[in-house]
Amino acid sequence: MRSAVAGAQRIVVKIGSSSLTRRGGGIATERIDALVDVLAERRKAGAQVVLVSSGAIAAGIAPLGLSKRPRDLATQQASASVGQMLLVARYAASFERYGLTVGQVLLTADDMIRRAHYRNASRNFERLLDLGVVPIVNENDAVATDEIRFGDNDRLAALVAHLLRADALVLLSDVDGLYSGDPRKPESFLVSTVASASDLSEVVAGTTGASGVGTGGMASKVAAAEVATSAGVHVVLTSAARAAEALSGADVGTYFAPTGRRLPTRLLWLRHATTPRGVLLLDSGAVEAVVSRRASLLSAGITGVRGDFVAGDPVDLVSPAGVSVARGLVAYDATELPPILGKSTHDVGPKYRREVVHRDDLALL
Repeated sequence: MRSAVAGAQRIVVKIGSSSLTRRGGGIATERIDALVDVLAERRKAGAQVVLVSSGAIAAGIAPLGLSKRPRDLATQQASASVGQMLLVARYAASFERYGLTVGQVLLTADDMIRRAHYRNASRNFERLLDLGVVPIVNENDAVATDEIRFGDNDRLAALVAHLLRADALVLLSDVDGLYSGDPRKPESFLVSTVASASDLSEVVAGTTGASGVGTGGMASKVAAAEVATSAGVHVVLTSAARAAEALSGADVGTYFAPTGRRLPTRLLWLRHATTPRGVLLLDSGAVEAVVSRRASLLSAGITGVRGDFVAGDPVDLVSPAGVSVARGLVAYDATELPPILGKSTHDVGPKYRREVVHRDDLALL
């Protein structure tokens, strides 16, 4: 099935800080040129390519005279402000060797959480690709706060692949694939293919990067692959040095097979790009109605409310066992719901006779 990557017409490629920058900070020019050589060849072959690139904070470390990646948010933002300009300028110069224009797209989690922002981002990407531009995407670290951060660019890349309905996602790292454990230990083995969750049963994925300049570890890459494959996207995880082989469909790294089928963009957004603002606790009858019959959620099936949300916010629907079974856009403020919980639509006033969450605004988890 790796041939699907070789034949992909729309590809998202993500590369981490450790693959682009020198230890201690600063851009590794030769590494950027090597990556661009690969992407430009694929672009010239007719495919549309979107690059999600980390490295802004790391690129700003040396120019600011810092000895290591900053830990506090303010200094991270300052480093990103300086580093992002250097990073994109270097990409622009490298792609220009092939007559290709790049465009910078900086996103925060808020751009994925808010429906209007999400649609605007989609339109921007589509127009850039129509114009033959190679979008260079990064989290907007210069303004992102702890509350609205993606946390790592692996998740961002998976969401961009969703947003663009990409055919393939290639995650490039400083490790040549997913190993069962620490790749430096002889007992660890490379996992060549992940077709289902059972293929990960022997895997212990680390949660931190080893370079000191990045934030995403192997666990974040596996999680990103799961998000992308759930919507039919083919995913390959390998090292930056093997990018050309991965894009050609060669048997390198770890291939994650699609586990689901493409859903309407609205449901993809609701399931993977939103952060719940609250929780609705359901009785077993409501769980059955929502999950098995795909019915709307009514007040009669709700036993409790948690969180501070307003009408239109995403909320998780939780079973009596404490499992989140669905996510939906709620039609009421949190303060409006307590008086009508457990009551049928015939027992409440006219203003409360609409669905709490309409089935068209529900995505099963």
